Amino acid sequence: MNTPFDVDILWNMPAPAFLASAKQLCVFQAQNNPVYKQWIQLSNQPITSIEHINTIPFLPISFFKNQDVFIGERPATLFESSGTTQDVVSKHWVKDTDIYETSFLQCFERFYGNPNKYCIIGLLPSYLERKHSSLVYMVDKLIQLSNHPQSGFYLNEFEKLDQVLKQLEANKVNTWFIGVSFGLIDFCTAFPQQLKYATVVETGGMKGRKEELTKDALHSLLKSNLGVDTIHSEYGMTELLSQAYSLGDGIFKCPPWMKVLVGEQEDPTVLKLKGRGILHIIDLANIYSCAFIATQDMGEVFEDGSFQVLGRADNSDRRGCSLLAI
Repeated sequence: MNTPFDVDILWNMPAPAFLASAKQLCVFQAQNNPVYKQWIQLSNQPITSIEHINTIPFLPISFFKNQDVFIGERPATLFESSGTTQDVVSKHWVKDTDIYETSFLQCFERFYGNPNKYCIIGLLPSYLERKHSSLVYMVDKLIQLSNHPQSGFYLNEFEKLDQVLKQLEANKVNTWFIGVSFGLIDFCTAFPQQLKYATVVETGGMKGRKEELTKDALHSLLKSNLGVDTIHSEYGMTELLSQAYSLGDGIFKCPPWMKVLVGEQEDPTVLKLKGRGILHIIDLANIYSCAFIATQDMGEVFEDGSFQVLGRADNSDRRGCSLLAI
């Protein structure tokens, strides 16, 4: 199936080209993605006159839980979100993992440089315990590319991780240490550190494991117990093939092929380029699923396109989702 543009143009896309590419992809997906096509029809959001980026229809993210959102034949690769055994998890069918790999590698290099500059540590217990995690897939690839003998995943091996971090610090090795929030809390509470050569990246993921902390409280705890000045954050999700990163101030920035808008809470179809509301994400790497996703996150988008996450929207499932319920 012919795509609307050459994938390679995404990774160095100039800002003025974003709207044209988004419009092309919207038309392509409206014609070839059955779920997105039906949502546009039932929600009465035509795509015949898209002149501005905030007039593109966005698919509620909850459809990834009860629909198979993909184009063409069922892909071989499936990513699933984390959750308990009782949860209905989101499913993202990925036709081309090369696009995913290129997306997260290009993004990593924009924010941090080449992975081979680091020892890469992954503390992702809830994700490692489940199959089909896109986050584990990403970090595993970064670990391989780091080519450092001490790079790797740690499940509940806190004593071993403590020793590894101490060795890395003693040898002044730059370390990229990414962890799910509750794992980082458990580790740094049991084994406080003084990390001078590590970049600590939290990726959320409390998921009912602990009492919810505000982002500020979480970062304050981690900074105190890990001895670092800043805590970085990764904003990603199963339904996206791209990530945004915050380098320590809670403000996320996107790669050129990803953009965040805000929808009014009372009527999320009313979209703005800046301000507070429900975050709507355009991820042009999602060529064969859906690139236009209305999340359930409340946030604020700023003049320069950066954004912060303020929490979850009340009554998160968007009205109208039952139109396509199985």
